Amino acid sequence: MRHSDEELLDFDKERLAAWEPKRVENVLIGEDGDLYRNHLVIAKWLDQWAEGLPEEGDEDYRQALREVGAHLRQADLVPGGVLYDQMQHGR
Repeated sequence: MRHSDEELLDFDKERLAAWEPKRVENVLIGEDGDLYRNHLVIAKWLDQWAEGLPEEGDEDYRQALREVGAHLRQADLVPGGVLYDQMQHGR
């Protein structure tokens, strides 16, 4: 079963450091839309993983999972995204 874009985009955007709605809209309708949707599915999975960790678990690990999810949601790892571009330029 595929998730709708509305389901994939149903998260607290205020918790993201660099949420750009117009950029996300352009990515979704562009040639990298399916790649970005895949990233959103992975981000949902990372959230579930972080939530499933024991309360007394490693908070740094939980935070790292959430941070990776945030980068995926911000479209940082699709062509034109800040992290994608940094990787392309060896930074």
